[in-house]
Amino acid sequence: MSENHSFEFQAPVWRWESEKASWFFVTLPVETAEQIRFFFPLRRGFGSIPVSVRIGTTIWKTSIFPDKKSNSFILPLKSKVRNAEGIEEGNEIVVEVSVSP
Repeated sequence: MSENHSFEFQAPVWRWESEKASWFFVTLPVETAEQIRFFFPLRRGFGSIPVSVRIGTTIWKTSIFPDKKSNSFILPLKSKVRNAEGIEEGNEIVVEVSVSP
């Protein structure tokens, strides 16, 4: 992963549920979100920013999305990642996010 624009943080996993599915996320710390906004003001659809993510030994590419409620970004966690790393709702996990402009 790129060291130039990497941000490491610890945060709890939370679940958002709809009638059809459950989605799992991590909210980036506000300080990290402010740094990302400063260095990467241009965004894609829905205000998303492409990133590479590392949790444990799992690395993948995805996007972070703005969240008005927290004034930060949220990172979706696929079931493949959660299963590989043994992650469940409420777990406090260490995440490394590298912005890939």
